[in-house]
Amino acid sequence: MPEVQIRKRVLLVEEIFHEGGPVATKPQRRAAALVVIRNPYAGSYVEKIEAFMDDLNPLGLEMARALVSALGGDPKVVEGYGKGAIVGSAGELEHGALWHVPGGYAMREVLGGAKAIVASTKKVGGPGTRLDIPITHINASYVRSHFDAMEVGIADAPRADEILLALVMTTGARIHARVGGLKASEIKGEDGLR
Repeated sequence: MPEVQIRKRVLLVEEIFHEGGPVATKPQRRAAALVVIRNPYAGSYVEKIEAFMDDLNPLGLEMARALVSALGGDPKVVEGYGKGAIVGSAGELEHGALWHVPGGYAMREVLGGAKAIVASTKKVGGPGTRLDIPITHINASYVRSHFDAMEVGIADAPRADEILLALVMTTGARIHARVGGLKASEIKGEDGLR
């Protein structure tokens, strides 16, 4: 199995006080952990790539723990999450799909068994490519107030033979959420949907 080779890490934290409406008494916080790794499959088609997910598991856990720490250290404050990958031009979209399991399961584990599927996106792009990471509630995908996104990217990544891996966590709903639907307080927690 290939070794995970890291070139760069970035940790971003946003505090959102308002979106044009009243200032919130408690701002929403969003954090993104980004890591740029060498793509071991860049430049050629490799049939069997699934094993690399196991190599990415420790990195996923490390990134998820860094996000919780950046948001204050208590996993109970995290209400939303998402993940994504940008694959450099010598790779293929499927190389970004390798992040689904290690990124998603790491966040669910660090957050104490969150139930909802971790929303995800991926694409192929060059240095400076931006990616909108979709965000949903950690325990129920149908909580409309938590449908959100965080744009991420790094000016010099990914290079052609790299993958930029991203995890995102938030501390609550959109700051002025008011479009109805299932409320976080109404979650039953049975199936990750409602």
